[in-house]
Order: sequence, then C-alpha cells, then structure tokens
Amino acid sequence: VQLGESGGGLRPAGGSLRLSCAAFGDSFDDHVVGWFRQAPRKEREAVSCISQRGDNTFSSDGVKGRFTVFRDNSKNLVHLQMDNLNPEDPAVYYCTAYLDAAPSPSLSTLEDEYDYWGLGTQVTVSS
Repeated sequence: VQLGESGGGLRPAGGSLRLSCAAFGDSFDDHVVGWFRQAPRKEREAVSCISQRGDNTFSSDGVKGRFTVFRDNSKNLVHLQMDNLNPEDPAVYYCTAYLDAAPSPSLSTLEDEYDYWGLGTQVTVSS
C-alpha cells in the first residue's frame, strides 16, 4: 500500500483544513489508518486513528472535539477534518496504515505498529 497526503496549507488560528490520504495498491479496507504529526523539535505523535470500517476512532486529548477522522473505502480515502486550529497544531502531518485483517476493538497509537507511511503534508497556523 502506498499513501499520499494532500490538503495541508496555511490557515489563521480558528480556521479549518481538511487533510486527505489516498491509498494505492492493495485493498485498503482491511487497514487501520492513523494520522500522526511532528512539529519542529518535538517527537512524532498520534493525532487520530480509524478502524477498517470506520466504526471506531481515536483522537488524542489535544485535538478531541476539534479534529474528526473519517474514511471512504469505496474511494480509498481517509480524511482528517481539522477545525478551530490553534498554535499547537502546526506540524507535518503523516498518514499511516497497518494491516489488520481481523478487526480489533483497539486502535494502535504506536508508530512501530504502522507499516506504511506517506511523505507528509505541512500545516501552518498563523496567529
């Protein structure tokens, strides 16, 4: 599976962005998909994750209530809707995925669990 992100850019604080992750190659609907981000001089962190069918999601405390992850398996797309952007959000955002053919109630937030990574898209927030 190859992943490609799009939708990054510059927004004012309080603004919105929608990131998209397109998958190419093998079937995508048996993969858990995550969004991670890495800001300068900080470690990469999990932001949101979504199960294979989209019926289970995770959002980190820092984005809960502001970011929404959803997917369209018919189009091999996963989106991250980012609302009410704040000065803590600027980073390179990465789409990532791992295969889990047996759906599990738990979603991994560990980088090492993810096998496929996009190149990232930059999100910048102006104050």
